[in-house]
Amino acid sequence: METIAPAATENRIQVSNTKKPLFFYVNLAKRFLQQHAEVELSALGMAVATVVTVAEILKNNGLAVEKRIQTCTVEMRDDFKDRPVQKAKMEIVLGKSDQFDHLIALGMDPGNKTIY
Repeated sequence: METIAPAATENRIQVSNTKKPLFFYVNLAKRFLQQHAEVELSALGMAVATVVTVAEILKNNGLAVEKRIQTCTVEMRDDFKDRPVQKAKMEIVLGKSDQFDHLIALGMDPGNKTIY
């Protein structure tokens, strides 16, 4: 079992598939990319699909480029039966695209639609 270091960085977003809507994470990642050169999206279990979708939306709209993808399994405790369970973990690091600042400026103009 490979482990991913749990670095507490200021540009990390831990994505959940139950707590917030998808575009909350898309918009949060855009804000993080405005402040940092890259953003790290992290997810456990069923949220892995959500983190992939967030990354693909940002990439397909020309806002981000994929820098690194890492997967592993982590052992956690089942809340109900207090037994160990394996969960998939994924981390995706995205960097600003060359067009990021230009596209964000267009999206913030009240005359233009928001870029998704």
